[in-house]
Amino acid sequence: MTREELHAACLALPGVHMDVQWGDDHVYKVAGKMFAATDAAYSKLSFKATDIAFEALVQEGRATPAAYLARAKWVTLDDLGAQDAAEVAGWIRTAHSLVAAKLTRAQKAGIGL
Repeated sequence: MTREELHAACLALPGVHMDVQWGDDHVYKVAGKMFAATDAAYSKLSFKATDIAFEALVQEGRATPAAYLARAKWVTLDDLGAQDAAEVAGWIRTAHSLVAAKLTRAQKAGIGL
């Protein structure tokens, strides 16, 4: 997956914006809550995963538990460029859905969910 593909996949989701945080990390958020983050070079990608996806991705060696966020079921892909774009886009949609599901009714209404 390329930088442009990831950026487009994230921003196509409802209520998403991107912030630059922690120096130069690009953090994708829905209603101010992050669901995916990448380094400035877009070489690594971290995102929130379902419990099952977290276990599967880590056990298969496709991802590692994300630093500081593993207990919240975040994983890190170390080589984003080698990943299938459609598969990563699916994980991004799921990450967005997981975070958006925990928003208040008012927050959801404010972003059109």
